[in-house]
Amino acid sequence: MKPVPARTVLVPLLEPQGASAAPRGIALLRLGFRPFYLLAALFAALSVPLWIAQYAGLLPAPAPFPAMLWHAHEMSYGFVLAVIVGFLLTAARVWTGLPTPTGGHLAGLAALWVAARVFNYFGPLPAAILADAAFLILPMIALGLVLVKARSDRNLFVLAVLTTFLIANTLFHLAVAERVTFAPIIAVHFFVFTVIMLITVIGGRVIPSFTANALRGIWQFRNRWLDALSLAGTGVALLLVLVGAPVAPTVAACMAAAALQALRLAGWNPWAARQQALLWILHVSYAWIPLGLVLLAGGVAGELPMSAGIHALTLGAIGGLIIGMITRTALGHTARPLKAGRIEVAAYLLVQAAALTRLLPMLVPELPYLPWATAAASAWSLAFALYFLKYAPMLAAPRLDGRDG
Repeated sequence: MKPVPARTVLVPLLEPQGASAAPRGIALLRLGFRPFYLLAALFAALSVPLWIAQYAGLLPAPAPFPAMLWHAHEMSYGFVLAVIVGFLLTAARVWTGLPTPTGGHLAGLAALWVAARVFNYFGPLPAAILADAAFLILPMIALGLVLVKARSDRNLFVLAVLTTFLIANTLFHLAVAERVTFAPIIAVHFFVFTVIMLITVIGGRVIPSFTANALRGIWQFRNRWLDALSLAGTGVALLLVLVGAPVAPTVAACMAAAALQALRLAGWNPWAARQQALLWILHVSYAWIPLGLVLLAGGVAGELPMSAGIHALTLGAIGGLIIGMITRTALGHTARPLKAGRIEVAAYLLVQAAALTRLLPMLVPELPYLPWATAAASAWSLAFALYFLKYAPMLAAPRLDGRDG
């Protein structure tokens, strides 16, 4: 099946194309993905072991809020949001051909993200609220300016998504400060479920397209009605979970959405991608979405901890797709071959191992929680440490072809 033409795709994830201009300034600050991919990877490698140390009682909880909430908040509004902002600042230049923040402006955004992480750990809470809000507002302004100027109307929805993150994150902080009556973890779940919906839309377009482009002539089944049903079904299921709807319809919606997502994934011919790591990591990670929906159904029914489904979606789906895409896009945007080496394959396997290991004590209550959680944290941390060690020199250096970006 032929790939969907770029003009019909919502948020077209084009394979990296370098600008023709000569590079200027510090290479690390030439495009948004460079500092933010590295900061996100470093934070992922350090923050999860830090959380385990807090859980084990080896370190005190962060000053602003309980350790569990810090972990949940920082892995979503810290780690994942850094990747999203880095990607959007890079993609917006591809979509519009107009410049996005570079140099000192990009360094300022990166410093603001770091400051937000510091304030969310050490306090004070008002500084954390302001830094988190500023880190969302400033990229929204930068993106809005180029999207409006280029009349890239179909991509303006990213501003709406970032606005919902801004509102949810602010509610999280206000709830922690007991200024509003609101369960803070709901803001985290909202973020996770929104990212899963974005993956369902965007990943559902690019994963089969990447596969078809790399493996010419393979069989694939893609149907727009199945895509629409998968998207709608998943959205309904996650919304019912989020608002705490009655058990029976929520379980039914989760199971139906899981079946639709599994059928959709099967149509992309994931087995054909098994020989290419840059492809199979995307298929395997997407497979955690139907599995996560099943586990959410078990959580709603009271048969499993709710955190089982959440961790399947966060570690397995979001974490797996992040490690897959930050390697792929970094290779392409630095003018390197789109081929995963041993370091990349090891990172991919470690993230998947982290997801599986993290779920085991939730699914098998007889297993001791802390040793298994520590093993999962170690695998996760090593995966992103490997990424940082290999990609830091690459992302701090100019493109191999001499172009800007």
